[in-house]
Amino acid sequence: MNLLSSAKYKAGYIIRMDDIIREGDPILRKVTEPVKLPLQQEDREALQCMMQFLKNSQDPAMSAKYKLRSGIGLSANQIGLPQRMFVMYLKDEKGRVVEHAWVNPKIISHSVSMIYLPESEGCLSVDRPVQGFVPRYESVKVRGYDINGKEAVMKFKGYQSILIQHEMDHLDGIMFYDRINQDNPFKLPQDVEIRSLHDLKNK
Repeated sequence: MNLLSSAKYKAGYIIRMDDIIREGDPILRKVTEPVKLPLQQEDREALQCMMQFLKNSQDPAMSAKYKLRSGIGLSANQIGLPQRMFVMYLKDEKGRVVEHAWVNPKIISHSVSMIYLPESEGCLSVDRPVQGFVPRYESVKVRGYDINGKEAVMKFKGYQSILIQHEMDHLDGIMFYDRINQDNPFKLPQDVEIRSLHDLKNK
């Protein structure tokens, strides 16, 4: 079991794929612990390292140099830290950068309608392809703290909502494939409005 201190992830430490905890490790099935506030410097530096990993993984030169898989989200327990924090880094539909570090996040409300990725979801901790639909709320509102320890409340929808829920699941010891129907991977919930993210984008 890979339980680490965040002291490993000092400023400038470059997270590589060997640092990413893979499925089967018990830490990915444990509910993470709340981060103590005010935020400690070592926790802030760990978040900075996590964010830099996402940026490196999306940079062709850096990802080739360090042999990184591209990622848009990373939770602390995926690098061996059993803490309630994660980072997200991606571009929205208009090409604008969306960059957030979340500490002690909570989903405080969500839509009734749901969406799913037609190609299923992927995960840096899962090295195999997984088939099936993962139902997610179309929009969520999140409350937590940023990397400076300031409280933040934000709403996300579509792809970003899926990302938030994927990372929040990690913090609760849930893997994305746990939400796939075990009897029929492509069966969707019958009692709720649900559509493909692709259909949502083409509205």
